[in-house]
Amino acid sequence: MSVSRWHVAAASVRGTSHEKTGQACQDAHDWRILPDDGLVVAVADGAGSATLGQIGAVLASWTAATTICARFSSSPWPRGDTEWGACLTAAVEVAQAAVGAEATARQVMRRHLATTLILAVATAEQVAVMQIGDGAVVVRDGEGNLVSLTAPLSGEYANETTFLIAPDALATAQVRVWHGQPTSLAAFTDGLQRLALTMPAGTPYAPFFAPLFRFVAAETHAREAHEQIEAFLRSGRVTDRTDDDLTLVLATVVS
Repeated sequence: MSVSRWHVAAASVRGTSHEKTGQACQDAHDWRILPDDGLVVAVADGAGSATLGQIGAVLASWTAATTICARFSSSPWPRGDTEWGACLTAAVEVAQAAVGAEATARQVMRRHLATTLILAVATAEQVAVMQIGDGAVVVRDGEGNLVSLTAPLSGEYANETTFLIAPDALATAQVRVWHGQPTSLAAFTDGLQRLALTMPAGTPYAPFFAPLFRFVAAETHAREAHEQIEAFLRSGRVTDRTDDDLTLVLATVVS
């Protein structure tokens, strides 16, 4: 949580399938408040087949968020969509290089640290997103409308997606700059797709988001907010529908 106009609550939890096998949670997230009440959110989902997927996810999300914070610590917001795209791409490239360097240091193939990555930056007038792999970002505008800024992007076969370490990761990434005044934002990994989105269109499922955004807007205690989101992700109404690792970052503007 923050004393800024944004209230933020987030959690990454181990899915029931990994609990049964004793595997660690492969998901990770990071978020920071930027100057002028901007917000950066990064979420990542380490590949289940990657032996060090958790490390890749933590490193990718932390590096991307840190790079964006460094970029805007003393610089103005980008002036157009092209500049926004270049800014997000540069941050993701740094994350990509960090994962590669970690693989080299550990003397393993990069695929052992395979992870997806979603990077979103929200200001008072727009939300810019870059996504590699599955998961999604949803924004709510001033009139209460929910808009999917990205959509789950799967490969040719079931459970196949693109990872940050892939040669074509940047070329195939989803990039979008949404112009408007965001009042709420959610970013999540693929474990929540079936609950949060109406498929196959990928449109936001309003009954999922409405109570969560209300909760974040009203909650002022950081620890309790985190615990409540964790409890929600571990509840039967979620785990009865998915056994995957889960990450959910929620942010709402308060006056």
